[in-house]
Amino acid sequence: MKFDGEHLLIGQLGHFLVIFSWVASLFATIAFFQSARAQSETEKAGWMNMAKGCFLAMGLGIVGIFSAIFYICFQHYYEYMYAYKHASRELELRYLLACIWEGQEGSFLLWAIWHMVLGLLFLHRYKSGESSTWRAPVMTVISLAQFFLLMMILGIYVGDVRIGNSPFTLTRNEINAPIFSRPDYLQFIKDGMGLNVLLRNYWMVIHPPVLFLGFASTIVPFAFAYAGIQTKKWGE
Repeated sequence: MKFDGEHLLIGQLGHFLVIFSWVASLFATIAFFQSARAQSETEKAGWMNMAKGCFLAMGLGIVGIFSAIFYICFQHYYEYMYAYKHASRELELRYLLACIWEGQEGSFLLWAIWHMVLGLLFLHRYKSGESSTWRAPVMTVISLAQFFLLMMILGIYVGDVRIGNSPFTLTRNEINAPIFSRPDYLQFIKDGMGLNVLLRNYWMVIHPPVLFLGFASTIVPFAFAYAGIQTKKWGE
C-alpha cells in the first residue's frame, strides 16, 4: 500500500548513514589496531592513513545522522516514531533540539558525537613526534567504543533478532492501530507527544550534552591504560 504524504527519503538517508558510520567505525578499529602492531614505519603509516580516513568518514556520517533526526523533528514528520514520541508543534527551537536526546537512541548518538570530537582532537594533538606512538592504540579503543554505540541505533534484523533501535523507524511499523491501514493516516495525526513537560527547561538543552561529555571523557584514561599495556610504556 502506498501512503500519502510520507517523507521517506530523509529516513532512508539517515538509516544508510547509521549503517555507513557503523561499518566505518569497524574498519577504523581494525586499521588503528593493525597500525599499532605494524613493525615497519611504512606499514604503520599506511594503516594509520586508512584508519584516519575511516574515522573521519564515520564522523561525517554521525553529523549527517544527527542532522537528519533534527530535520525530521523540526519539520514535524510524524510518520517517524522518533518525531511522534518526542517532538510537537508548540516546542521552541531549543526544545526541538533537546527532544533529540530525550530518547534513548538520541542519547547514544550524543555519546558517539562526543567520542568523535575527542577522537579528532586526540588525532590532532598527537600527530607528530614521540607522542604520535600513542595514536594508534588509543584510537583503537575509541573506535571500538564507537562501533558498539552505533550498534545501539543500527536497527537492522538478523533473522528475527533486531540489533539496536533505529531512530528512523516508521510510526505505522511500531504502533498497531486501525488508522495505519489507511493510506491517508497522516492527516489524522495532528501533533506529536512532545517533550516531557518536566523537561521543558533551558537546563535540558545544556545539562545532557555536558553530562554525556563527561561520560565520553572516561574513555580517555581507559584508552591510555590499554595503550600503556600494548606499547609496554608502563609509566608514561
